[in-house]
Amino acid sequence: MSDWTVTQGPHPRRRPRALSPLREHLRDTFWFAPTAAMVGVFVVWLVAQELDAALVRSLQDDGDFDTLADLLRFADDAKTVVSAVGSAMMTFIGVVFSISLVAVQMASGQFTPRVVRLFVRSRITKATFAVFLATFVLTLLVLTSYDSNVDPREATSVPLVQSVLTLLMVALSLLLFVMYVNATLRLMRVSHVIARIAAESFRVAALMPVAAGGGEAPGLGPATAWVAHDGQAGVLRDVHVARLVRVARGHGVVLRLVPRIGDFLVPGTPVLAVHGGTAPSRRALRFALSVGVERTFHQDLAFGLRQLSDIGLRALSPAVNDPTTAVQALDRVVQILAALSRRPLDAVTHRDRRGVVRLVQPVPGWAELVDLGFTEVRACAVGSPQVTRRLLAGFDDLLRLVPPERCEPLLRHRELLRQAVERTAPTPADRAFALRPDRQGIG
Repeated sequence: MSDWTVTQGPHPRRRPRALSPLREHLRDTFWFAPTAAMVGVFVVWLVAQELDAALVRSLQDDGDFDTLADLLRFADDAKTVVSAVGSAMMTFIGVVFSISLVAVQMASGQFTPRVVRLFVRSRITKATFAVFLATFVLTLLVLTSYDSNVDPREATSVPLVQSVLTLLMVALSLLLFVMYVNATLRLMRVSHVIARIAAESFRVAALMPVAAGGGEAPGLGPATAWVAHDGQAGVLRDVHVARLVRVARGHGVVLRLVPRIGDFLVPGTPVLAVHGGTAPSRRALRFALSVGVERTFHQDLAFGLRQLSDIGLRALSPAVNDPTTAVQALDRVVQILAALSRRPLDAVTHRDRRGVVRLVQPVPGWAELVDLGFTEVRACAVGSPQVTRRLLAGFDDLLRLVPPERCEPLLRHRELLRQAVERTAPTPADRAFALRPDRQGIG
């Protein structure tokens, strides 16, 4: 159990529950939703087939062969529609796939390759692919249900329910296609991409337990054992907090995660420090740490700032020269830092059901987050008065919000920016203009 209660105003509220690492990893894949949809539509088809067979048997038992003959004629007409739908679905799938590839390529080149995961995690994109593939599979299954016997007395199947289900799936496919195009166009606009990154960052912060002061839980004492990484090299994407807490409680120890989420690990790197006992077995810690090829938002507090900084840097590059996009990225950097300005950082603690600290997880400190959000953009912004003015306004806004002990990194960055502008601006008027705070840059 973690420190999940957070207070806002006079009434405490419970933090939203985080998804399990498995569910988060499935959200980062593109195969699960379409595969589940195809399996699900097969089950639905079996039920619809049984309903059609029951309807035929009921009409034959009642001797209502005229109605059965009418249904056979309707099914024969619907067969043409179902065949056409099956062919059209493959065309639709090709169109959607092409649009997705173009959108991903444009977003990767215009913003940063790290925003591609927004398209991979897009629910509407997965739903569109899943429904299209499910509709195509359904049409193939329905075509196998048509009976070549036109005699009502000998017919065994009239795919009436199946045909209606196919038409409903077609209607749903068309609706999702419109929603998909709209969502894709939104994701190709920089303002919406930046807003999504900020929203993901706030979600990570909201799910993070209360931090321990000073970067270390009180009373840990010296480490009594160490656990090294013995898997493949890669980025530490997340840890299974519940599993680690359960293992630590069972062994009567406190585990301290050595690397931060987002660090690159090589085999032999110490990943867990054990305090108060012996190290748990490798089997007990199996699947507790997830290592992959890229960072994810799941537990990575700094990843959002990293992406926003990358977008700002690319916008300020001579090849792009788009300071307005850099200003939009800085807007969200200031927003994220303002939300974290009074939050305890450096480490978070996870407790068991008895309230005993069982896992200490390091997170970036305030100075590190400020450096991540401003350093690179500040260094590239000297020749762009629009960006320098926005930076100065952001520093001023944050200085009004943060407690006194957190002002130093902001004052340092503001002074470095002032010195850089004074060295490069050709005239006093240019220097005065570039050093005038403005939340819109130049408007």
